[in-house]
Amino acid sequence: MKKFTTRDLILSGILLALGIIIPMIFHAVGGMAGSVLLPMHIPVLIGGFMLPPLFAFLLGLITPLLNSIFTGMPPMFPMALIMMFELGTYGLAAALAVRKLRLSSIPSLIISMISGRVIAGIIVFILSSFFGVQMNAFTYVKGAVVTGLPGIVIQLILIPSLMQVLGKNYKVGTNN
Repeated sequence: MKKFTTRDLILSGILLALGIIIPMIFHAVGGMAGSVLLPMHIPVLIGGFMLPPLFAFLLGLITPLLNSIFTGMPPMFPMALIMMFELGTYGLAAALAVRKLRLSSIPSLIISMISGRVIAGIIVFILSSFFGVQMNAFTYVKGAVVTGLPGIVIQLILIPSLMQVLGKNYKVGTNN
């Protein structure tokens, strides 16, 4: 197993803190702004570009969990559970797309967004099939994409720009 660096640990902590603080600001400003602008996704996706795959996955897994514990948003069951797997997949897929496939930021983001939504759909299917959650997987994913379109556009503009700036100063997307 590869050893982690202090940089990875510190960066994970900073991105986790941002993943909690940014959504709190959005929820304070406007109730549904979180599901439209997807503020929790941004630090996790950035983590996918800047952290090793395991750290990026754990960042995505832990961020919705801690948000639910600290703020009640998203509600633990079923939303935080769904988002834990979705965001964990975002971080992992982005990290793998950058490091293993050597893709640039936009294709990496698109792959991670699609992968995360597919996993979210699978989790919704499992929850509805085995735990009585009254949700339809296809409707959930479709609704998440349509509602989150403004946030998706923001991510596709903001994150590549930020990675380009950070890439000049840090080892972004290297095999850490």
